[in-house]
Amino acid sequence: MSLKAKITDDMKTAMRAKDAPRLGAVRLLLSAMKQKEVDERVELTDADIVVIIDKMIKQRRDSISQFEKGGRQDLADQEKFEVGVLQAYMPQALSDVEVDAEIAAAMQSTGAKAMADMGKVMAVLKPKLAGKADMGKVSALVKDRLAG
Repeated sequence: MSLKAKITDDMKTAMRAKDAPRLGAVRLLLSAMKQKEVDERVELTDADIVVIIDKMIKQRRDSISQFEKGGRQDLADQEKFEVGVLQAYMPQALSDVEVDAEIAAAMQSTGAKAMADMGKVMAVLKPKLAGKADMGKVSALVKDRLAG
């Protein structure tokens, strides 16, 4: 079953269960997917959908920190719930050991030795690790390895 079909089924299930918060989160995701399809006139693949979900999760995490700073815990809780719903559609996260192995393989395949080679390494890693690891952390790890 494709990711798009699973998300659509989950929307129907939430409608039947009258689960308004979950339904709202799933509808936001479907709306973002439809927007991308219309804008780019393409049929989304599972990888495209994972990129959309990852972006939405990052937006929610930023909102959570802003709401908490502003003393709006009710809104922060709603965003946390949406992150939980969206996280369910992401692929299984890789362990630190697996991420380190991917970084080592990418550095070896590109022949990276200095900070100037960081772009090459990240270009190899991004398609492999997108949605499976926090790319900010991956970038920091690559930077540490190339610097030291």
